[in-house]
Amino acid sequence: MAPELRHLRYLLAVAEHGNFTRAAEELHISQPTLSQQIRQLERAIGTPLLDRGGRAVRLTDAGAAYLPLARRALQDLAAAERAVHDVTDLSRGTLRLAVTPTFTAYLVGPLTALLHERHPGIALHLRELPQDRIEPALLTDELDLGIAFHGAHLPGLSATDLFTEHLNLVVGDLHPRAARATPLPLGELATTRLALLSGDFATRVHIDAHFTRHAVRPDVAVEATSINALTEIVRHTPLATVLPDALTRERPGLHAIPLDPALPTRTVTLLTRENGYRSAAARAFTELIHEWTRTQLPPHEHQLKG
Repeated sequence: MAPELRHLRYLLAVAEHGNFTRAAEELHISQPTLSQQIRQLERAIGTPLLDRGGRAVRLTDAGAAYLPLARRALQDLAAAERAVHDVTDLSRGTLRLAVTPTFTAYLVGPLTALLHERHPGIALHLRELPQDRIEPALLTDELDLGIAFHGAHLPGLSATDLFTEHLNLVVGDLHPRAARATPLPLGELATTRLALLSGDFATRVHIDAHFTRHAVRPDVAVEATSINALTEIVRHTPLATVLPDALTRERPGLHAIPLDPALPTRTVTLLTRENGYRSAAARAFTELIHEWTRTQLPPHEHQLKG
């Protein structure tokens, strides 16, 4: 008997959980049925794929070699099914997009509006994830596209630079420096009360590294896990924050003040899986984000296209 697709799904579930009981619950089948199906697969392959001797079920050497190929086969099948249902006139379709938290505050709204205006039949499934979760999700075909930052990406991903993000001091109308137009010396942040993202955010790590390089110890009065919370705090108090200056462009009551020395810029990147199926919806969104970059951002933020 040749292996069937259900056998591959069952093997992946057991390998993921390391336990037949939990895998069976996820698959909505009985544990004896699951065990029987895995043994059928092992007989078809001609070698044990799972080591059942310990407290947890583990892959054998053969299983470890077989599993990535089984996962790839299921991914390719899912892509084939999407290709069959893909509609090139974009009257319907689905886009699975993930963004890092920074972009939720200023990028998601305009891009969603543009997508809905041009292609109202496309359903957008949006997730806000840290970059270290976006990249594996792209590789396992849980996402079509990801918007993150340029860097050392996982093998198997393709990255296209979109634009440059600038981080500056952001203040509200109540801040005494709200009308300042000239760069603020970084050292003055030692006497400026700040509201910043928590240390779980890559943006905060980026900011702290800059402070450390220039021997600045900021006065952090508030830490938050939401960029929207920070902007509301800054809008209603004399506290300042450090965020992308793009947040101030369409938000009244917020002002960006350059810092000296300036924080290093970050390159915003569109990520996708190499050699993966690109749906019509994903291709359309890629065109839209390039158009938005060209028409909505200041020229100094554009990336040169190779």
